Amino acid sequence: MPLRKRGLVHAVRVNNCHSLAWRDGVEVARDFPLAELDQWLARPEVLVWLDLGDPDPSVLAELAAELQFDPLAVEDAVAPMERPKATRHAGHTFLTCYATAVSPAEQGGVTLGLGRVSAFILPRALITVRSGDPVDFAPIVRRWSEDGLLTHGVAALVHGMLDEIVDGHFATITTLDEEIDSLEDLLFDTRRKPAEVQQRVFSLRKALVQLRRVVLPMREVVTAVMRFRDDRATALSSELDGNFNDLYDHVIRAAEWTESLRDMVSSIFETNLSLQDSRLNEIMKKLAGWAAIIAVPTAVTGWFGQNIPYPGFGDPFGLVMSVITILVGSVGLYLVFRKFDWI
Repeated sequence: MPLRKRGLVHAVRVNNCHSLAWRDGVEVARDFPLAELDQWLARPEVLVWLDLGDPDPSVLAELAAELQFDPLAVEDAVAPMERPKATRHAGHTFLTCYATAVSPAEQGGVTLGLGRVSAFILPRALITVRSGDPVDFAPIVRRWSEDGLLTHGVAALVHGMLDEIVDGHFATITTLDEEIDSLEDLLFDTRRKPAEVQQRVFSLRKALVQLRRVVLPMREVVTAVMRFRDDRATALSSELDGNFNDLYDHVIRAAEWTESLRDMVSSIFETNLSLQDSRLNEIMKKLAGWAAIIAVPTAVTGWFGQNIPYPGFGDPFGLVMSVITILVGSVGLYLVFRKFDWI
């Protein structure tokens, strides 16, 4: 199918298409229409990037047919809830990963946002497909133009994209780490609302579960990309092995940091339960102390309410003696309980 059909070009323009072309690391074209893609791909000295945001299925199908993408890879590019992975096909390598961002939740805590990026890696081109939440490619494009690696071919595009996404993972993990620090300070704040910690812990655990699902598989993605560098279909430059090794180290650190945060949230949850039990014991102890103090006047008034003669019976002196007994007993118990920190 030719790529110059008018309907195809119109559809891509509506669905947000971005493109760049470089020659020897120097930008030579920007935002050229999809109809010109085959012209740029035909030049062996040119490096091409094409990005499709929420593409129309017919557009993606026609592009896949033109570039001979594997049907399974095309299906994975648009299928919902696809896990991060990298697979090698006959004429290209396909990978999927997620960018992350953290925003405050309405009821306190944080909410994790995920943006999915699927990429088809060709010998001289990188075709990216974005679906769902938007992914900001501006930092990635800026990374490509500033790192000076574009002379190494498509491997530089893949490395720059993955490196920027992993840096975003680190930013997200740092934000969640700061949220955990604030939770630790809140645990021992006596002025906090009882349900505040539970709400924030729940939202944090939910965010970490989502983050873990996209961060941990990145180890497999980077490993697979490094393993495919000798594949003729993608021809990733081995000169960037050091860069990819450094990227793999960052991915490992992000995965380990995520796991440690998960353990810390579990510890905070258990500590909060222990503190609640401790506070409940303190309350019960204080209630028991005040109950003992209140029992003194109850006992004294009950004794002096007997209808039998006793010292002070029927005499004002009896009232004075009962008041003194109540005060001495109540104040004495109060001082004893305060000494042992019961009330």
